[in-house]
Amino acid sequence: MALPEDERAPGGYTRRDRERRAPEPPKSRARGPFERDRARVLHSFALRRLAAKTQVVRPGASDFPRTRLTHSLECAQIGRELGAALGCDADLVEAACLSHDLGHPPFGHNGERALDAAAAACGGFEGNAQSLRILTRLEGKVVGEDGAGAGLNLTRASLDATMKYPWQRGGGGGDGRKFNCYPDDAPVFDWVRGGAPEGRTCFEAQVMDWADDVAYSVHDVEDGLYAGLVRLDALHSPAERAAVSATAAGRYTDAPAEELEEAFTGLLAEPFWPRRYDGGLESLAALKNLTSELIGRLCRAAEGATRARYGPAPLTRYAADLAVPRRALLECALLKAVAAHYVMERSEALAYQAQERELIAELVELVLHGAPHTLDPPLRPAFTGAKDDAAALRVVVDQVASLTDTSAAAWHTRLKN
Repeated sequence: MALPEDERAPGGYTRRDRERRAPEPPKSRARGPFERDRARVLHSFALRRLAAKTQVVRPGASDFPRTRLTHSLECAQIGRELGAALGCDADLVEAACLSHDLGHPPFGHNGERALDAAAAACGGFEGNAQSLRILTRLEGKVVGEDGAGAGLNLTRASLDATMKYPWQRGGGGGDGRKFNCYPDDAPVFDWVRGGAPEGRTCFEAQVMDWADDVAYSVHDVEDGLYAGLVRLDALHSPAERAAVSATAAGRYTDAPAEELEEAFTGLLAEPFWPRRYDGGLESLAALKNLTSELIGRLCRAAEGATRARYGPAPLTRYAADLAVPRRALLECALLKAVAAHYVMERSEALAYQAQERELIAELVELVLHGAPHTLDPPLRPAFTGAKDDAAALRVVVDQVASLTDTSAAAWHTRLKN
């Protein structure tokens, strides 16, 4: 059924898609709602903190490897272009890409695992659920009529586009570890998802998710080559290719190792791979060309397959699903496995990851013991007004999750002493 005239918007976005949960006074500047959403995320405290949060290599180890901030900016550029090519609002997709990692705690996925264990008594911790909490509650931008924080107060469509896992813990199939909502954030989650197909991500979220996969799979390989941890000659060794394929099969895909090895051999045979990397100017240019070719290859594969399925019309919200060919999925998994095998699974990396998890566990206890005085001022009222121990612990987890790698270490030293 056709929408009423006042419900239509350019690109297929309705008035309901553009709605914000907390009322706001009219704005004087003539910007679209999704353009405003993008600006709010770009100027947020939470995005700026990602500059000192781990991507793969710890911030400060070198001036070259990505941080969570540079990864988010690169993801946003990839997502914006792919989304626009498929008919999405480019600002909406970019806002979602910039937002997707806001909830990551210190020390990346390693810190996420440590906080999940520390937060067991209040429902656990998950970076995607924390992102929703930041966007709708914790970020200091808009205060609701009841005096509670409304976060950035993004539009319904922008918030929906940030949700890779639109369910609470235990829902959506899989191992149950990935989810986008804690129980006490259910009201805002229900507002965002009202009327959406249960368990299904919107098209813009699927574009964001693929842009995220493309960005970190390709750029982690670039960082590894630059750091000398990944060697081009090793990738051409059959034994090394088999080891990387086994890592991909164990961590990133259900494809058999034989299929992955065949795909890996085919990918490495492409002419855009440098013959060597020695750190010189020509090598740097060749390395940048490699990243450009890989990103273009993976994005073109998704764009072409999606267009082949749905035709040339603009694709938005729940009108389509992003189609990614199996070969592209396998190549992306293999690129992730290269970084995992040569960078993240090194013995020295495993040793400092254990130290980071111990630091996070101790920091939660130290902050909880001294709260509310150990909390930042915006979080103290929520702690003193907590209805039970679980709610109080959640505030402490919010505090620790907000810290950067460097500030977490500094807080730990200060509070322990």
